[in-house]
Amino acid sequence: MPSLHDQGSELTVRHGFPYLPTALAFDPVQKILAIGTRTGAIRMYPFLFKKFFTGALVSASADDTLHLWNLRQKRPAILHSLKFNRERITYCHLPFQSKWLYVGTERGNTHIVNIESFILSGYVIMWNKAIELSTKTHPGPVVHLSDSPRDEGKLLIGYENGTVVLWDLRSKRADLRVYYDEAIHSVAWHHEGKQFMCSHSDGSLTLWNLKSPSRPFQTTIPHGKIQRDGKKPESCKPILKVEYKTCKSSEPFIIFSGGLSYDKACRRPSLTIMHGKAITVLEMDHPIVEFLTLCETPYPNEFQDPYAVVVLLEKDLIVVDLTQSNFPIFENPYPIDIHESPVTCTEYFADCPPDLIPVLYSVGAKHKKQGYSNKEWPISGGAWNLGAQTYPEIIITGHADGSIKFWDASAITLQMLYKLKTSKVFEKQKLGEGKSTAEIVEEDPYAVQMMYWCPESRIFCVAGVSAYVIIYRFSKHEVNTEIASLEVRLQYEVEDIITPEPEIIPPFPDASSQLPSLKNLSGSTNTVACEGTMKDSIPCLSVKTRPVRMPPGYQADLVIQLVWVDGEPPQQITSLAVSSAYGLVAFGNCNGLAVVDFMQKTVLLSMGTIDLYGSSDPYQRQPRSPRKSKQFAAGREKKHSCCECATFYANDGMLLSLAPFSFLIINNCLSPFSVVSVKGSRKLSLPTDLKTDLENRENSFSRSRSSSVSSIDKESKETITSLYFMESFARKNDSALSPCLWVGTGLGMVLILSLNLPPNDDLRLTEPVMVSPSGTVLTLKGAVLTFACLDCMGALIHPPYEVWRDPNSTDDNEKTRKRKLVMHSPSASQDMGEHQFAVVCSEKQAKVFSLPSQTCLYIHNITETSFLLRADVVTLCNSVCLACFCANGHIMTLSLPSLRPMLDVNYLPVTDMRIARTFCFTNEGQALYLSSPTEIQRLTYSQEMCDNLQDMLGDLFTPVETPEAQNRGFLKGLFGGSGQTFDREELFGEATAGKASRSLAQHIPGSGGIEGMKGAAGGVVGDLARARIALEERGQRLGELDEKTASLMVSAEAFSKHAHELMLKYKDKKWYQF
Repeated sequence: MPSLHDQGSELTVRHGFPYLPTALAFDPVQKILAIGTRTGAIRMYPFLFKKFFTGALVSASADDTLHLWNLRQKRPAILHSLKFNRERITYCHLPFQSKWLYVGTERGNTHIVNIESFILSGYVIMWNKAIELSTKTHPGPVVHLSDSPRDEGKLLIGYENGTVVLWDLRSKRADLRVYYDEAIHSVAWHHEGKQFMCSHSDGSLTLWNLKSPSRPFQTTIPHGKIQRDGKKPESCKPILKVEYKTCKSSEPFIIFSGGLSYDKACRRPSLTIMHGKAITVLEMDHPIVEFLTLCETPYPNEFQDPYAVVVLLEKDLIVVDLTQSNFPIFENPYPIDIHESPVTCTEYFADCPPDLIPVLYSVGAKHKKQGYSNKEWPISGGAWNLGAQTYPEIIITGHADGSIKFWDASAITLQMLYKLKTSKVFEKQKLGEGKSTAEIVEEDPYAVQMMYWCPESRIFCVAGVSAYVIIYRFSKHEVNTEIASLEVRLQYEVEDIITPEPEIIPPFPDASSQLPSLKNLSGSTNTVACEGTMKDSIPCLSVKTRPVRMPPGYQADLVIQLVWVDGEPPQQITSLAVSSAYGLVAFGNCNGLAVVDFMQKTVLLSMGTIDLYGSSDPYQRQPRSPRKSKQFAAGREKKHSCCECATFYANDGMLLSLAPFSFLIINNCLSPFSVVSVKGSRKLSLPTDLKTDLENRENSFSRSRSSSVSSIDKESKETITSLYFMESFARKNDSALSPCLWVGTGLGMVLILSLNLPPNDDLRLTEPVMVSPSGTVLTLKGAVLTFACLDCMGALIHPPYEVWRDPNSTDDNEKTRKRKLVMHSPSASQDMGEHQFAVVCSEKQAKVFSLPSQTCLYIHNITETSFLLRADVVTLCNSVCLACFCANGHIMTLSLPSLRPMLDVNYLPVTDMRIARTFCFTNEGQALYLSSPTEIQRLTYSQEMCDNLQDMLGDLFTPVETPEAQNRGFLKGLFGGSGQTFDREELFGEATAGKASRSLAQHIPGSGGIEGMKGAAGGVVGDLARARIALEERGQRLGELDEKTASLMVSAEAFSKHAHELMLKYKDKKWYQF
C-alpha cells in the first residue's frame, strides 16, 4: 500500500498474522524472524524465501527478482534488486558471514550474486557440467544448495530427480555424485561434514556417507508400515523438509514435515521429531508452510544443540521447545490469533479511561491457557520505542463464533486483554429433536454484527446476526444467576397494494440469478411455511433458563430477541445505541425501531418506521390494507411479568399499534452482512467482492432519493440506519434541553423521539419511562450514518453516562450508593435560550442544524458519484472534526461546525466488503480496518502523529556482538578438513570469474539510500542511545583486554623465570647424561 505521509495520512502499524505466508527466515545473531507472503509483503518479528546477512535481508519473489533490504533503519527499504530474465529462481543459500549468495534455478544452473553490490558473478555452475556426461536426462530444478561444514570450498547441490553433487568450487569440478530413484525435497548436513541426509517423495530418509557415495549408508521410512515378509516398508507421503541437528550431550535431532502414511487420510498436518529411538508426532491445526530449527550456534561446523523449532503454518506461527521431553510450545507474545474466528466487526477507542486496561487485563489473565513452556520467547531481537504519545487505546473485535476480544493498542503495540463469549448465554444448537435442518440457524448463528461500548460506565452491548441484542455489565466478582430475556415482535407489513407498479427495479442487478427463490417472496403476503407448523412468535436461539455461572468480567444482564412473524424470520439489526444514564437500549432494522428499558427489563417501544412519522411524514406513501385482526404482543418477557402485553407509552397515553409485516429484500441496510431468508432458514454470508454491493447501493440510492413521489412509494421499507441518545431540544423552539433519541433512516430522514424519564433516581426502577415521537423531521440526501451535538462554542457535547459501579460488589456502601450521572450539560455561561448545534452526516452529505430553531446553518455535499461507508465525529488536537471514509477510497475530514474540507486523501479503493465492514475512526486522528482476513491495519491522518511516528517505530537492527567460533584444535584443523584457505572474493570476483551475461539478469537500484537518510535524521535519539551502548561495550571490552594483558604478562614472566632456571640446571651437562 502507498505511503501517504506527504498527503496527510500514513500507515502506522499492522497487527495480526501475515496473510497467505510463503517463506520464513531467522537471523541467529540478531534473533529476528522474517515471514514472506504471497502478496509480496514481508513481516518482521519481534517488532512487529529469505536469507539474512549482517543488518540486511535478501528476499526472492515469484517474479524471479532478488531484493536486498536495509534493516539498519526505522523503515526497512530496498537497496538493490536483481531481476533474472531467462531463468526462474528455485533456491537460495547465503553462508554465514559471507557476502556471496548462491542462487539455484529451474534449469538446474547455479549462479552467484555479490550481496554488497548486487552484481551477478561470472562464475556459473552449469547443470551439464555438474552431472555425469553419460547421463541422458535433465536432473531437474535445483532444490538444495549448501556449503560443506568441513570445507567452505565444497558446495552441495541437490536436484529434483534424486541427484546430489558435491562441487569443488576451486577446481570447478564435481568431487562426488550420488543418485537415488526417488525425487529429493530437501538435504541436511551433519555438522562434521562427513554425512548428509535427504528427504524423498516416497516418505523415506536416506543418510549418505561421503566415503561411499554409491548407495545410501542408511534408508528409513519413519512412518511406513513394516512388512511381515521383510520387504521394503510401504511408501508414505513426501517428506517436504528435513533438518539434521547434532547435540553434544545427547542423540541428534531429526526433524521433518510430512511423511505420514497414505492410509491415514484424515490425519492433520504434522511435524515429526526423532530424538534417539523416540519418535514424537506433533499434529497441527493448519498445513505447514515452512519450519526452522533454532540452534545455540550460528556456525554449521559445530555441535548445533537445537533448542526450539519455529513452525510457520498457513494461519498460525508456533515455536516448539526442544529442551523439554514433552515438547511444549512457547506462549506467543504477539497477536497472531486475531483470526482465530473470522473478524466480523471492529471498534476503536483512543484516549479512553486509563483504568480500563489494567482492569480488563486482570480479569482476562485468569482465563489464559496453561501448558506453555516456562522459558522466555526465543525470538527476542530488536528494540521497542514507545514514543511520546502513550494515551490508552483499546481495539474491540467481534467474531463469527460470537466471541469478542478486547485488545490493548496503546502506542503501536497490540496485546489481548480479555475475551468474551456471547454464545454462552444460549443453549447449544442441536440437529434433530423434531426440527428439520432448514429451521435451524445455519453458518455462524452467533456471529457478532455490531457492538456499542460506553467506556465510562463499562456498559457493553452486542447485536448478533440471529436478531438478538445482549447487554453486559462489568463486575469484578463472580456471580451465579439466571439470565433475564425479552422477546420483541418487530414487524411491518405492506399488503394488497392498490396501485402496483408493473416495472419494479429488482433490489439486485440480477436477482433471479443470485436468489432464484426470491420471486416467490417479494411483494407478497403469503408467508413461507416450513415443514410442519408455521413458526411464529419464537426467537432464532434459545436463552439458557437455568442459573449460569458468570466469572469476573462482562456478565450478561439482559438478552433481547426479535421473534419470527407468520413464518418469516426476524430481520437483521442495522443500528444500535445504548445510554447508561437513561438505562435504555435502542435498536432498529428494516421493519422499525425498538426501545427497551434494561433497568426495568421492559419493552417501551416497538414500532414500524413509517408509524414513527405520524402526521409528519413528508412523503405520500402507498395505501396499506387494514391490519390483520390477529394482534400479537410486541414485547414479552420470559422471566419477568412486568410486560405481558403490548403497552407502549405515548404523550397522551394511547396504545401505539404495530404496522403489518411482509418479507422483502433489504435495500437500504447498511450492515455488512448478507442475510438471506429462504424457507425458514437463515444464513449469514460474508461477501468478499464489493462490486455488486456497490451497484446495489447506488441503485437503492437512486430509487430512494428520486424527486418522484411514485419512486418513494416503491420503497416498501425504511431501514433504521443510525441511533443516538443525547440531551437536546426535541421540538422546534423548545426552551429547555430534554433527553432525546435521534433516529436516522435509509431515506435520509431524521426523527427525534422524546424520552420522559422519572424526575429523580429513586423512582427510576418503579415509574415507567415514556417514549414518544416529537414530530420533528429533518432531511438529508442518502442514508443517515452518524449524529453529534456541539455547544454554542463548537465544543463536542458528550452523551450523558452513569459512572461505573460494581453490580455484584460485596461492599454494603457500594450496594447502597446511588447512581452517579454525568450529564455533560452546556457551560454555565450559556443561558437556557441559547442554541446548540446538531451534526448529521449521511452517505452523501453533511448538515449542521441550529437547535432549537432547526435551521440548517451549514451543508456540504461530500460525494456525488460514490457514497460514504463510515463517518464519525472525532476530537483531534483539542478540536472537533467529521472524519469520513468513502467507497471510492477517499478519506476526508471536515471542520465543525463550519463543514469546511480540511483533508481529502485518495487512500484505499474499497474492493473488498471486509474493508467496508471493519473500517472505523477514533479520536486523535487514528483509524483502522481489516486489511486481510488475518491482519488489522492502523493508520493516522494526524500531522502530529505522522511527525512522531519515526521515533515511535522500533529498531530491527541492534548492536549485537557475533558469537565467537569454537577453537577446532590443532589435530582437527590438520585432519578434519581442507588445509587450504578459501577466498570467495578471489574466486568469484570479476578479476577471476569475469562478468556475467547482461541478458541473464538486470540490476535495479533501490530507494533504500534516501530512506536510510530519512531514518537517520528521524531517529537521532535512537542513534545516540546505540552509540552510548556501543561506547560502554567498547570500554568494557578494553577493560577486559587490559586484565587479560596483565595476566599474560605475569604468565610470561613466570615462564621466563622457569625457563632460565631449567637452562642453568642443564647448562653444563652433556647430551648423553640426560
